[in-house]
Amino acid sequence: MTVHFIGAGPGAADLLTVRAVDLLRAAHVCLYAGTYLDPEVLAHCAPGTELIDTQHLDIDQITEHLVRAHRAGHEVARLCSGDPSLYSALTEQTRRLDAHGVPWDVTPGVPAYAAAAALLGTELTVPELVQSVVLTRTQARSTAMPAGEDLANFARTGASLVLHLAITRIRPLAAELAADYGPDCPVAVVYRASQPEQRVLRGTLTDIADQVQAAGLRQAAVILIGRALAPALECAQSHLYDPARTRQK
Repeated sequence: MTVHFIGAGPGAADLLTVRAVDLLRAAHVCLYAGTYLDPEVLAHCAPGTELIDTQHLDIDQITEHLVRAHRAGHEVARLCSGDPSLYSALTEQTRRLDAHGVPWDVTPGVPAYAAAAALLGTELTVPELVQSVVLTRTQARSTAMPAGEDLANFARTGASLVLHLAITRIRPLAAELAADYGPDCPVAVVYRASQPEQRVLRGTLTDIADQVQAAGLRQAAVILIGRALAPALECAQSHLYDPARTRQK
C-alpha cells in the first residue's frame, strides 16, 4: 500500500487532475487540511473512506496516521492544498515515512497562484516587460526565512512577485516593496481562488492595504505584485509567435 501525496488544487472540486480523482476514489483513508479545502473535494472519496482533518495536528501526529493506515493495508490519500511542491511540508512528511519504510508518491495539483492568475485573466510573464515569477512568503509567526531571501533582493529584479502566507502583513510589505516597484505598481489580492467565496481586490502598492483591511481578509489569500498586472497592458510581440519570424517547414 502507498501514501499518495495529492495536490488538491486551489480548492474547487473540479480543478483536481484525473489522476488525483482516481486516487481519491481508491483511497481507504484520506488526510486533508480543512482550513483551505472546499468540502466538495472530499466528495471524490468513496463512501466509507476514513476522513481525517489535519488542521489541528502536528507533523508527528499526521505521520502516525499515515503509518498506521499503511500498516493496516490501506491506500492513503494525503491531500495538500495547491501543489505539493509549494509550502506543503512534503519534505518533512516523506522523510519520516522513509524512516518507517512506508512507500509514497506525489501527484501534482493546480497551484494557488496559477488559479489566482487565471481568475485575474493575467499572464505573469509579458514579453520585454517581465520574464520571471518569484514565489515566496514572509516571516512573522512562522518558520524563519533563509539568509538572502529577503523581499528587497527579489524586488530589485522587477519580477512578478507572488506572496503566500503574507496577507496579515500586507501594509508594511506594500510600503517596503514600493521602494523598488514604485507606489503605483499594480497589485491584486485573491482570496480563496476558485472556491464559492472567492474574492478579488485590485489596486496599487499605495492603496491595497486599505482594501484588504476593509474586506477583513486574514488568511487563504495570495498577493500578486508587478507591472504585468496592469489593466489594458500594451506589450511587445513574442518572438515565438512573431509573424516576421522565419519558421522551418
